Amino acid sequence: PAMLTFIRLVNFKCFEELEMRCAPLTLLCGMNGIGKSSVIQALLLLHASRNSRRLELSHASVDLGTPTDVLFEGAEADSISFELRWRGGAPFSATYTRSEDEAEFVYRDVIQPQEGVSAQTKGLRPAQTDGILGGVGRARAPISASPVYVGAERVGPRKIYAHSDAYRDPASLGAAGENTLSYLNAHERDMLPRSDARCAAIKGRRLSDAMEHWLQEVTPGAHLRYEVVKDADALVAGYSFDRPGDVPTRRYRATNVGFGLSYVLPVIAGLLVPSGHLCLIENPEAHLHPRGQARMAELAVRAAVAGVQVIAETHSDHFLDGVRVAVREGLIGPRETAVHYFERRDGKSVVVTPEIDADGRLSDWPAGFFDQHDDHLAKLLVPKP
Repeated sequence: PAMLTFIRLVNFKCFEELEMRCAPLTLLCGMNGIGKSSVIQALLLLHASRNSRRLELSHASVDLGTPTDVLFEGAEADSISFELRWRGGAPFSATYTRSEDEAEFVYRDVIQPQEGVSAQTKGLRPAQTDGILGGVGRARAPISASPVYVGAERVGPRKIYAHSDAYRDPASLGAAGENTLSYLNAHERDMLPRSDARCAAIKGRRLSDAMEHWLQEVTPGAHLRYEVVKDADALVAGYSFDRPGDVPTRRYRATNVGFGLSYVLPVIAGLLVPSGHLCLIENPEAHLHPRGQARMAELAVRAAVAGVQVIAETHSDHFLDGVRVAVREGLIGPRETAVHYFERRDGKSVVVTPEIDADGRLSDWPAGFFDQHDDHLAKLLVPKP
């Protein structure tokens, strides 16, 4: 399947220009409000606008506001540009110019980048695209697989969840994960391939088996239980527990077991979608303890090995370390991962990209890059006056 290998953004939100390598597993790290989510938003925006001559700034997955909100504050031109490159698909660039009334961004051209020639060079011909995101502007090529997006603000514990047979596509999980249980109910008997890295240690290969296994890995002892109430188009969900040494519990309502389990379900489901999908996840570590964060990183690695391209925004050193351990143990190759650290310089967001070697070590450790533990430890070791 096509895999995104490069992203270039010009005059988009906090970026005057961003160039970023993408791998089967890409991590976006850095302080808050520095541009990590903007990368994911750009991909969602392009997908939503794939059959339009205007940028659809507000849609189901993301609401970016007005063209003024989207245009880089110091932009010298009233236009924003995107360039994507694919392994297994045609590269493309798209430029959108702000309309005279400043009410929208309108498509100006779709051009085929040529080797050694900038995508903005005049005279290039319209492109045909067939990447995961589908066409942009005039290019209306078939979409190989819609992006799966799990946002940072997810549905918490509920007594009742809406249910519909329409939520069968992996992309229908919902940005808040609101349709996860309906999706799982529709696909619980689907079989993962025998060679799939995500079920290497699982007794069964059904999606329900994989969900059970990874829920146990992330939150030991927890079991998801749900039932469909057909006449109400609803699902009732809860959890039981049977940790070693304890008496197994009855099923508790989801509202009585905290946020962690409800928040983690869409992430696990998103990382178990079929090969060929692009999975965009914000804060997969939310409401998880350190062990769970590390296991979630392992699942993300195994998803990437299985052919699901994963781009994850994370603030978790445990998630990063889980990826590094997976590289060291040979589960994924160093070049099959990419770690980007976003920081601000001279009022602009820029990206530093440390490389991971075969031992899981990073080539660079920029200031502010998951170094808070060391800072605290240094203060604790200094003798009191």
